[in-house]
Formats: sequence, structure tokens, C-alpha cells
Amino acid sequence: MATAPYSEALAASANYSGDDVAVIPLEGGLINRTYKVTIRPTGYRYILQQINKKIFPEPEKIAENYRLIWGFWSNECPQWIPFPVTVPPPLRFTDGNDLFRDNQGECWRLMEFMANTTCLTQPVTPKQAKSVAKTFACATAGMEYYPLEKFHTTIQGFHDLSLRYKQFKESLSVRNFERLHKAAPLINELRQRERYASFYDIITESEEFEKRLMHHDAKISNILFDDEDADKIVCMVDFDTCMPGYFFSDLGDMIRSMAFSEDENSVNTNNICIRKEYYEAVVNGYLGVMNEYLTDAEKKYIHSSGLLIIYMQALRFLTDYLNGDIYYKTSYEEQNFDRALNQLTLLQRLEEFLAMHYQFRL
Repeated sequence: MATAPYSEALAASANYSGDDVAVIPLEGGLINRTYKVTIRPTGYRYILQQINKKIFPEPEKIAENYRLIWGFWSNECPQWIPFPVTVPPPLRFTDGNDLFRDNQGECWRLMEFMANTTCLTQPVTPKQAKSVAKTFACATAGMEYYPLEKFHTTIQGFHDLSLRYKQFKESLSVRNFERLHKAAPLINELRQRERYASFYDIITESEEFEKRLMHHDAKISNILFDDEDADKIVCMVDFDTCMPGYFFSDLGDMIRSMAFSEDENSVNTNNICIRKEYYEAVVNGYLGVMNEYLTDAEKKYIHSSGLLIIYMQALRFLTDYLNGDIYYKTSYEEQNFDRALNQLTLLQRLEEFLAMHYQFRL
């Protein structure tokens, strides 16, 4: 009988001492392998996760960033923060470390299982979307004066739109003619919007746009809600990509994941539309906290946030499709193509929406 991939890490868990356990894989994540461990005699539960070393070649940086973030919000939380930013405490293995490497060189970590919470993929009400936006904004605003240089960059070029456009162009040289032919209309549409990558260069080269600590994966699925109160936020999770970045990252991610009627895996492109009340809830909730910290240039271009992130995600999905699906997990052969088409449709809808309601074009 084959040994389970988590066996060594489970045996090294500080909370495990040979007890009868149930280990259940948790689906939904595109990058890491995640398991819920339940110690049957006591009912105690925790999370055991294998870090994808192809995506995070230096997991120690993730662990160090997390310790800094948890320490800050546990001990130094500014009193003026209007929304609580709760961070689950890091758990350790029997050797006292918060990372474990097995004999195969795989890296594992432990996390507290937050009982009596629920995870959503879409907000149910605009009020809920606004609360999420405020929480992510507070996470950035609260650490506004914390030394940014203490934080590691866990993925080089993660939200670097210039890099993503370069990778997209390189993928066009891959000799996968069938996929290139099928993707030709998408390729053309994305090339026509190269101006978004050019605007990113302006952001990085101008002193009018500041670097701050951003979550870089600011989706409602990374917020846990109380089981009995759908409007009560319990905590934020998944800080793997929390690192220095620019103003558009978190707001853009929230617009992408909460303001639209369909998620990124939907193939119902005809049904994709922008829910105006949700878009306004996200933007107003975020600005309600961050407005006093943003520069004049950032405020002027605040509506570029969704455009930049959605364009970048369309590039990433299509690049992965043309490269042979080497980055994102897929459940069927054409899924990355469908995801890219989904994101391009989102982008087109957002361009129309912003021109109509805000007279904004980039």
C-alpha cells in the first residue's frame, strides 16, 4: 500500500502523537495541497499544507513574513483601525519550527483550523462585499508605518504586469500550433490592450505611486465569516503572497472577484455582467479606509485597479494555456483557455462600465 504524501509531516506535527486521525484533502486552491487533520479521540482539528516549491522556491520567506504579520496584529494593532484584522497564530512541528521538509524535499506547514467559520466564493450582499474591502484596506493601512523592507518578496514579479506581458509574448513562440490557432482572437484582443502594461511601467517609474504591504490575493475566499452571522468577519487567511506592492493589487483583485456575476471558472460568458452596487461597495469600502493614505495620482487612477488586474489575469491564463498548462491546476484540457476567455470578457465589460458610469478610460 502506497504511503500517503503527508505521512512524514503528519508524524512530525506537534499536535499529533500517534492518535487515530482522519485526514481529508481540501479542494479549491490552485497552488498548494491542503489537508484537514482531525484527531478523532479529542476532535481537535488543524490544517496541514504542502507548499508548492515550484511556485514558492523559498518557503522560509513565507514563514518569516507570516511571523511578522501575526506578531504585529497580535501585539501592535493600531487602536484606530475600524475593522478587526485577526490573523490565526502559526503552529509548529515537534522540532519547534513552523516548516518541515520531508525526505522527498517537500515543504510542509501547519495552520490553525478556524472552527465555526465559513468560506465564500462570492459575496451574498453589497454590505458583505464592503466589509471585505474594508478588512483588506485595514490590513494595509494598519501597517502603513511598519518598515516595509522587513518583508520578503515571496514570488518575484507576481503582479508585475510588464513581466506578465513579456511572458505572454514569449508564449506566442511556443510551437503549439493547434492552441495558437484556437487562441488567435484572444491573442489579438490582449495585444490591442498593451497600453495597460505601459501604464504599469509608469506606476513603477513614478514617485507618485507608493509601495505598500499588499495581500496580493484579496478575494472573499481568503476571508472567513462566522457560521451564524454572515456579516461577521472572523479573520483573514492565506498570506503567502503578502509582500510589498502597488495600490491597484488588492482593490483590483476584489473588483475581479466580487463585482462580477460569474467567477473565473465560469464558461457562461454571455451571462457575465458587472453588478454596479457591488462595484461601488468594494471601491467605497476600500477608499473609506485608504483614502487618506493614497497619493493624488493613486486616487486619480483608482478605477484602473480592476482593469490592470483582470488584464494581467487574462494574460496569465492564456500564457499558461499556450505553454501547455504548467502553472495552474486544471480539471479538463481546455480550462485555461476558458479562464482566459472569461477574464477577457470581464475586461471588456469593465471597460464599458467605467466609460459609462465614471467616464474613465485608460
